[in-house]
Amino acid sequence: MSENRKCQVLIVGAGPGGYVAAIRSAQLGLETIIVEGDKPGGVCLNIGCIPSKAIIHAAERYESLTKHSADNGHMGITINDNPNLDMKGIVEWKDTIVQRLTKGVEALVKGSGAELINGWATFSSSKQCTVKTNQGDIIIDAENVIIATGSTHIDLPFMPCDEEFILSSTGALSLQKLPKKVAIVGGGYIGLELGCALSKLGSEVTVIEGMDSILGIMDKEIRRPLEIWLKKNKVTVHTNALARGSKIKGKGASSKVELTFEKDSEEHKITVDKVLVTVGRSPNSKGWGLENMGIRMDTSGRFIRIDRQCRTSAPGVYAIGDVAGEPMLAHKASAQGEMVAEIISGEKREFDKVAIPAIVFTEPEIVSVGLTPDEAKERGEEIITGKFPLAANGRALTLEAEKTGGFIRVTARESDHVILGIQAVGSHVAELHGEFVLALEMGALLEDIADTVHAHPTMTEAFHESVLKSLGHAIHSA
Repeated sequence: MSENRKCQVLIVGAGPGGYVAAIRSAQLGLETIIVEGDKPGGVCLNIGCIPSKAIIHAAERYESLTKHSADNGHMGITINDNPNLDMKGIVEWKDTIVQRLTKGVEALVKGSGAELINGWATFSSSKQCTVKTNQGDIIIDAENVIIATGSTHIDLPFMPCDEEFILSSTGALSLQKLPKKVAIVGGGYIGLELGCALSKLGSEVTVIEGMDSILGIMDKEIRRPLEIWLKKNKVTVHTNALARGSKIKGKGASSKVELTFEKDSEEHKITVDKVLVTVGRSPNSKGWGLENMGIRMDTSGRFIRIDRQCRTSAPGVYAIGDVAGEPMLAHKASAQGEMVAEIISGEKREFDKVAIPAIVFTEPEIVSVGLTPDEAKERGEEIITGKFPLAANGRALTLEAEKTGGFIRVTARESDHVILGIQAVGSHVAELHGEFVLALEMGALLEDIADTVHAHPTMTEAFHESVLKSLGHAIHSA
């Protein structure tokens, strides 16, 4: 027999959008239930953002140690023996971080007063669903519904991921043994982040990208330092190349994967230990009764259509995060979740962000906030720009953050000096993004940044200098 429940707010999906919405709803005194089919934290915490950054950090540590164990050492430091790499140990360390954060999210949700139900929700109408749990079915009627079902990796129909030889990012983050050779199908940020990490750990990496450049979301100038690093570290990149299929060769532990791809109208084959497929993500809009909710999709047919308050076409039903459109970023989902909870409670809010930061954790790291120079020009803006090299920043030199030709670039409107966009590339630049976002969200002028004292020696001085450069009077750059 089914249990019947009612609540003011029902949230489906406990990822970075859903769990934030649940916590904020409960804080505001709303009776809140959140349903999650797997573990709290969603893709980002369990098999995405957090575990990948842990692997990336471990790879950086290993690469640093190998430098110190080289013939002449590094920085005057020499390690006599080569460092040992235990891939299984790295994954176990990564898993402890994920488990700690997952339990933390669960505790935060419950501590806020929201109820977390583990099960699979299927909607029969816009505000009623049946949740299948290990203890039986629960029918929930809600006054308001927040859809936060997230996204999943895209499989290639002719080469589906088996997580043994053909890996998604999920399988790549659980490798028990470092592969000697890896082919990455898809030269976007996910593939390149993992590709850089695997290269640092010692894998021979080949990237197969269908477009005419890797990391097409970034402009040519900003991705150039990454291209230099890939070339320097012998990562083979094939652009305008399309994967066509794969074949498993051999048996048991000696098995290999033969990957076939097409480039310049010719067929090519490479043999590797693993193939990592990172060709994008697809919103989770099927398998839970969306078709029964009377909700319209956007013009692409992929995402749920929402307005600036994340409202769908069904009254009292909201959609947030990856299922509701680009950019498919965890921090966007969290901001939307918090906002929707406050809207339901009666506050006047709308999602009107000047800038949502995009960060790529490759080597070097890449940050983009707001418009690039080309995007600003396409909008009809008359602009001025300033670019400051990290090689001229003292702190960057001490951190070796300048080694790939990194820089910070500022774009501003020429007439009133309002900052329109900021991009940065270099080791450790991800942590600078907060100042960039604040500048755009607060409508800062170049003069606002120029007149702000930045501590020395820090990498934020490079941002200050890039602004001075755009004004025509940089101190530490010609």
